[in-house]
Amino acid sequence: MADENGRTRQMWHLLEPLHAVLYYAPEVFAEAGALGYDTGERWPSYFAWRAAPLGTPDAAEATAAFHSFSPRMVAEHVPAAWAVAGPDELLEARARAVGEAYRAVLGDETASGPELAEAAALARRAAEAADTEGRALAAANAALPWPEEPHRALWHAATVLREHRGDGHLFALADAGLDPVESLVSFAAIGAAPVEVFSSRGWSDAEWAAARDRLAVRGLLAADGTATEAGRALRARVERRTDELAAAPWRALGEPDTARLAELLGPLWVAALGSGLLPRETTLGIGRV
Repeated sequence: MADENGRTRQMWHLLEPLHAVLYYAPEVFAEAGALGYDTGERWPSYFAWRAAPLGTPDAAEATAAFHSFSPRMVAEHVPAAWAVAGPDELLEARARAVGEAYRAVLGDETASGPELAEAAALARRAAEAADTEGRALAAANAALPWPEEPHRALWHAATVLREHRGDGHLFALADAGLDPVESLVSFAAIGAAPVEVFSSRGWSDAEWAAARDRLAVRGLLAADGTATEAGRALRARVERRTDELAAAPWRALGEPDTARLAELLGPLWVAALGSGLLPRETTLGIGRV
């Protein structure tokens, strides 16, 4: 199980930057601006791009699906996003934007090359093996048509797989008895990212402090806000359970093909990170936990 979990986590680490290009690439902001979204910050288009596969969710539905964001922050952008563009229009623009961004980040030769096409085919097999029952964002993305171009298909597979993992992570957090803000506070407490990074999720200082107090009462946080031994053990169980719930697609793909996909993704991962588009620290804690 430990080896399987390690491979599952490795594949997440490799695929996450390839998905996250959507939220930072200038080509994507150009498409968002053309639709009419405010591109002075990333959140108006972020909520629109990510929620569009769900149709036109209201604020409560989007808050539940995204989990870690303050309901107040979500309500600033949803359902207002649908007054700017409908989901079909957004999904078409998203596909164009990703294609343009991948060509800019990877280069035309790589984006059109045989190794990327092979990676896309393998990633698609894994994504199609994902059980999406009860996983709202994974199911919504998995139901979309597959792009014909390999570079867009790779992004789509990466998105289905990362949302599948994310939806499973919510199950693990619920099992641990952590509400959305407690999930962030407990993650910051083990050093996943500085507290300031988590402020992007819109929780007030008072809400953050109240969550710290609740976790301290449970013996999960020390007086200085760092995790106790029990707090670290709880977060370790959450991460382990998240890996277990995300393992099925890779089990279905099989170890030889999963290893081959990891090999193919390596240069693409380097290109995505080397583009300078993605932040060094995020609320996901990649590389830290």
